[in-house]
Amino acid sequence: MTASAAPPLRIGNASGFYGDRLSAVHEMLTEGTVDVLTGDYLAEITMAILGRDQLSDPGRGYARTFLKQMRQCLGLIMERRVRVVTNAGGLNPRGLADKLTELADGLGLEPRIACVTGDDLLHRAEELDLGGPLTANAYLGAFGIARCLDLGADIVVTGRVTDASLAVGPAISHFGWSRDDLDALAGATVAGHVIECGTQATGGNYALPAELAGRDLDRPGFPIAEIDADGSSIITKHEGTGGAVTVGTVTAQLVYEVEGARYAGPDVVARLDTVRLTQEGPDRVRVSGVTGEDPPPELKVGLTGLTGFRNDVDFLITGLDVEAKAARIERQMRAALKDDEPSELRFELTPAQDPHGDTQDAATARLKVTARDQDPSVVGRRFGAAAVESALGSYAGFHISAPPRDARPDGVTATHALVPATMVEHTVITPEGTREPVPPPERTRGLEPLPEPPLPEPLPEGPTRIAPLGLVLGARSGDKGANANLGVWATTDQAWRWLANTLTVDALRELLPETADLRLTRHPFPHLRAVNFWIEGMLAPGTARREGLDPQAKGLGEWLRARPFPIPESLLDHPSNPKSEESAP
Repeated sequence: MTASAAPPLRIGNASGFYGDRLSAVHEMLTEGTVDVLTGDYLAEITMAILGRDQLSDPGRGYARTFLKQMRQCLGLIMERRVRVVTNAGGLNPRGLADKLTELADGLGLEPRIACVTGDDLLHRAEELDLGGPLTANAYLGAFGIARCLDLGADIVVTGRVTDASLAVGPAISHFGWSRDDLDALAGATVAGHVIECGTQATGGNYALPAELAGRDLDRPGFPIAEIDADGSSIITKHEGTGGAVTVGTVTAQLVYEVEGARYAGPDVVARLDTVRLTQEGPDRVRVSGVTGEDPPPELKVGLTGLTGFRNDVDFLITGLDVEAKAARIERQMRAALKDDEPSELRFELTPAQDPHGDTQDAATARLKVTARDQDPSVVGRRFGAAAVESALGSYAGFHISAPPRDARPDGVTATHALVPATMVEHTVITPEGTREPVPPPERTRGLEPLPEPPLPEPLPEGPTRIAPLGLVLGARSGDKGANANLGVWATTDQAWRWLANTLTVDALRELLPETADLRLTRHPFPHLRAVNFWIEGMLAPGTARREGLDPQAKGLGEWLRARPFPIPESLLDHPSNPKSEESAP
């Protein structure tokens, strides 16, 4: 079948991360039809989790929940002839494939299972100047997946491929695209990016829930991309499932965890500034107009590492003289640990609601003591003993929230490096067990910054009112290693005129003081009525290690939306502005 004659390919995604809704695979198979079912299990932090798994058992390193889902659903998959593509293989795709084969044998089934490998570069870290990471994985593209499907695989298990490749690979195989079909590849890449995070495309984590009034947002259905031969697509979901698919929900996902207008991948660079969205019916949004460019000559390599070990204990301090009591236990702890003090010992006092309160809980402050060190013994039993042994010889009313635990791994760091694509051995393991190399693209192009596009005319001057930005703007934010992204969009042309000309880099620094000393870059996406801010170093030294309540910047966009700002009254009073579930102050 030629590409022009092939019908649209209906790809559903049933997982956005390792830990997503376990029943989603069954739901996607039974609540409607799909041709291909994908599952994305790998985030940067997940690679470190899998790396820690392998430290204790080299046979691990894959997403074990995928096996549970297949135990329940493999019969349905085979019966309905749905093909499955997943990166649940993590650090050990061949190991997961072997486990799947054992599972299928036990069920009396014979699926054809293929693998994509070659992403794991840990054994070459020194050769490639990658340092001494816990994990080192190149982001492979979609042509290995396509080759597996061309060879008749029912299930394709990969290691680290780009999230979008899970959808692009089946489209390449279905439509017969070559590496020269850049616009089609780019369109499918955008579709894959929209559905990769599961229900975030169908109303999950959506900043403007009032816009979706009347829809079941408590249990949104998982997304589907109906990809056409030219790479354009319809984003939808199974009829009757919860959530919603709107231009807004798709926009929110498009500006999530992206750097700029050039969305670089191993097979194509998709120009996000060319994406056009059209609401074509209930829960149906068309994605079209995407321009593709040659990919860069390098592959991104995700590097993770452990930052050491930690332990903590909460001392509870009730009533009067809280600061004196806290100072006493700090002196005692430091003295007990003086012969082998942890490399980092932090004391953080949270005051009581009211030292004279009507309840003891209200009258109780908390002193959190956190110890970190590369040596687990230093922050293990010794630290715990120092806390417990103070129990009868310290401040009045001494008690702790719980006994100290054993030392545990601290946060993980996630950073990136680049290696030439020609140095990565992208390999397919066919259903018959033979190995085939997947050559890199012959034509590449270095990434260059794009000039800022023309902006719309500013709104005419008029009265303003101090109000939270979230009354007129949506936002979504996320992490990429040590960096954060913050995408902000408007829902009307008038609000876009104001956003484009008002929310500058300088304005963002004032609104979010934590960004004041960081490098910020703004990227407007006019067709989406959105701007994306790339904030370098906000999460340093890397994902899940930054101090604070939000080490992955997931709430950064909502912090921005809560910030007060002079907003034109014409936008606040406009009947179509997104508003909030809460009234303005």
